[in-house]
Amino acid sequence: MNTPLLRQRLRTNEARWCLRANALCDYGLIRGFFAVVSRLGDGVFWYALMGALALFGGRLGLSAALHMAAISLVSLLLYKGLKRWTRRPRPCASDLRIRAWVAPLDEFSFPSGHTLHAVGFTIVALAYVPALAWLLIPFAASVAASRVVLGLHYPSDVLAATGIGSALALGSFWVRDGMVFL
Repeated sequence: MNTPLLRQRLRTNEARWCLRANALCDYGLIRGFFAVVSRLGDGVFWYALMGALALFGGRLGLSAALHMAAISLVSLLLYKGLKRWTRRPRPCASDLRIRAWVAPLDEFSFPSGHTLHAVGFTIVALAYVPALAWLLIPFAASVAASRVVLGLHYPSDVLAATGIGSALALGSFWVRDGMVFL
């Protein structure tokens, strides 16, 4: 199969997934749940977690909070650069049948910054405090799903952000252990 035809087929299938996911917002409870999760994923939840870890987690908690703050800065620079470079329109801008149920924070779709941060923060926090897995894994997964359901991202934006966030978080341990600064 030639590359342009394959790309078009992938785009068509991805648009179908976006439409199906976005239709879930016809149900008020689902729309409300994902809107709240998305808002918390803007940073509120993560900053509260960093603060709680720093205040109540002793030296280990402070190290976790500082590590998460470092991941936040690197993630922010990387995803903003990728968005400017790829300039991929959001699904709600490309297909009028897809509705943005919350206001996007910026113009472009690739990658999902919410997902990138959620995955990176979750991996780092769990490395320090594995007992938080019951809370962080479902929350991060809900943040990722919210981006497609709310019409703001394609599934590939979320999958790519998951990979990037994982790589950044895992790579940060290599840097931390090599530099011994935390």
